Amino acid sequence: MSENIQNDDFVARLKSYFDTMVVYKDLNKNSFISSFKLPSFMRDYILKRFQDDDGVVDVDEAVEFIRTFLPHKNDWNALQNRMVNQGETIKILAKLGIDISIAKGETSFRLPDYGLGSKDTVIPRRLMESIGEELVKSEERWGVIELCYIAPEDGDGKGKIQLMDFKDFCPYDVDLDEYKDARRQFTLDEWIDVILGGVDYNALGYSDKAQKLAVIQRLLPFVEKRVNLLELAPPGTGKTYLFGNISRYGWLVTGKVSRAKLIYDVAKKQDGIVAMRDFVALDEIREADYLEEPELQAAFQGFLENGKYRATDNHEVNIDASIIFLGNIESSLMDEYKNMMVELPKPFRQSQFLDRIHGFIKGWELPRMDDDLKAKGWALNSEYFSSIMHELREDPTYRAIVDELVVMPEKADTRDSEAIRRLSTAYLKLLFPHVRQPRDISKREFEMYCLRPAMNMRSIIRTQMGIVDEGLRGSDLPQCRVRDFGADSDA
Repeated sequence: MSENIQNDDFVARLKSYFDTMVVYKDLNKNSFISSFKLPSFMRDYILKRFQDDDGVVDVDEAVEFIRTFLPHKNDWNALQNRMVNQGETIKILAKLGIDISIAKGETSFRLPDYGLGSKDTVIPRRLMESIGEELVKSEERWGVIELCYIAPEDGDGKGKIQLMDFKDFCPYDVDLDEYKDARRQFTLDEWIDVILGGVDYNALGYSDKAQKLAVIQRLLPFVEKRVNLLELAPPGTGKTYLFGNISRYGWLVTGKVSRAKLIYDVAKKQDGIVAMRDFVALDEIREADYLEEPELQAAFQGFLENGKYRATDNHEVNIDASIIFLGNIESSLMDEYKNMMVELPKPFRQSQFLDRIHGFIKGWELPRMDDDLKAKGWALNSEYFSSIMHELREDPTYRAIVDELVVMPEKADTRDSEAIRRLSTAYLKLLFPHVRQPRDISKREFEMYCLRPAMNMRSIIRTQMGIVDEGLRGSDLPQCRVRDFGADSDA
């Protein structure tokens, strides 16, 4: 294992090319902030705000800021008292969702972290006219919110908490072109370390590049639309943390989830989280009884295939989210040539469902999380990096490059070829974001770090399909190759 000290030249370049987007992370030393249970993007914002040039945090000021603007849910009664009985307007950083009532012609909001529901709130029409477009972009958004209490107008009325203002929490300017250009200043090995630091991992804690790349597989759905993955792993490898804490654009489902919450709420006429998020990770699928429901199975098969679901006769849900299925299985089953699906819900034991999953992650190849793997050193701010990954999803140029580079054999299975292209595109975005045309990357590097890993991930799905369906046993994955554009320099 490498000595756990960052290279001075690497740190200097990181600070030079990313400037204010770099923060000193020490998840062991700064454990004081963990007690507030903040998502990592909020944690990094606070650390950056209250640390000096050497990365030393003013703990007292940081704690005071958190207590003032990020109050604990146990403080909600005190906040309500200030609004209702003392007539104060309060300003806090919080996660907010909105509900639009067609019947009443009113818009209300909810603060899920404080248990405040939409029946006790209101958003004035004038405010919706000015900021409503921002609020409806996703199911819930972090922002700086101002609240006050509106007393009932008559004896039959009902008091409400009113939203007075909302400013989206986006404290960093994201320039995708600058990010792409900065990649040129780092070797591939260094860039892998940059990525890991951006998602709270200590790159120096891993034993080799293979382990690092195994972790990076999990980020493919962060940068590419509709990349569907299945990861089976032992407990303790950090998958729940990564999907649940790094990006505000994703959603981790733990426990039971309804069709209404996930896909479409017929009563509210409202799209679910798969239509609002970049990715949705379904955790602990071995115990996910809801996946046995026939209606939900049919919905999954539809939108995993083409990103659409006909919710009602006159409404179709359009879905760009990547779907990630996460599960823990017995160690004796952690073998791609055995039936790994035997303990999973029925859909995973059907080839037609598995076929719609693009790739498999062998989670048992990732080390268990320990203190050595937690971020320690200068790294990209997680909020900034998650925003970069969000922006990369909208860039179509990488797929065009992959389509030019990858040569498929004749009569290749459409789902196989699409899965390979989609996964290769995600790898290209993560590892070689500076590539603007096919000649910008060497044939060797594209094959080694994009195409071959994509084929391996899809191959496991193909193998499992043959195990659960004897009629597909022995069917081969298309043997793709890379078109040679004459590029021979390493990125």
